[in-house]
Amino acid sequence: MKNIKFIVITATLLSSVAFSYAGSHAAAPAASAAKAANTLPLADAEIRKIDLENKKVTLKHGEIKNLDMPGMTMVFQVKDEAMLEKVKAGDKVKFTADKLNGVFTVMSIEIAK
Repeated sequence: MKNIKFIVITATLLSSVAFSYAGSHAAAPAASAAKAANTLPLADAEIRKIDLENKKVTLKHGEIKNLDMPGMTMVFQVKDEAMLEKVKAGDKVKFTADKLNGVFTVMSIEIAK
């Protein structure tokens, strides 16, 4: 009988430790990604082309400091295609970008004032 109580108590403790570990670490990447998106430096650009269907935008951009990237013209994925509905080819914009899963991605974009 003592063995059964020991097994039940041990199993209960291990499952609660595993549950609390998973719960505390599951939200960490999402929270740090959201925090990072808010602290990315703005870069200047001109929109050359918008591809709504593939969630891509071609930008002629200045230096992107956090990516250690000089100015050039290139295609980016966008985090949220709704961003592309607010801009058009030829617009001067300010944007943030990051590398997500190996892909350069626009995290935010706004028309420059």
